[in-house]
Amino acid sequence: MSKTDKQNVGKSGENEAVAWLKGHSYRIIERNYWKKWGEIDIVADRDGVIHFIEVKTVSRENIPEEGSDDYSPEDNIHPWKRKRLARTVETYLLERRIGEDRDWQVDALAIYMNKEGKVLKVDQLEDIIL
Repeated sequence: MSKTDKQNVGKSGENEAVAWLKGHSYRIIERNYWKKWGEIDIVADRDGVIHFIEVKTVSRENIPEEGSDDYSPEDNIHPWKRKRLARTVETYLLERRIGEDRDWQVDALAIYMNKEGKVLKVDQLEDIIL
């Protein structure tokens, strides 16, 4: 898959993630917050908690079975990626002057799409940075 194809799949996955989040009572605050040391795909609010959401999308024909060794999109959130995310979140909070009393967390959404772009499954992983 070329970089452009991967970028298109990623953008489609992010759009699907936004739709999924809105359908689950999240309010989208911002998309694609970027700094040279990292990016936050989606910033959303739900019940007064800020959610910094990393979206991982994979295109395949079927969903892996529970417990299989098949690749999952969230497998790409390596420790160094989490560290970069943490630094970017810290910058966001400082830039937006969000006080220490405000609750926040970093989540991931794994979007499984078939080759035609239809969403097969969405997995949410909450509070991935400890």
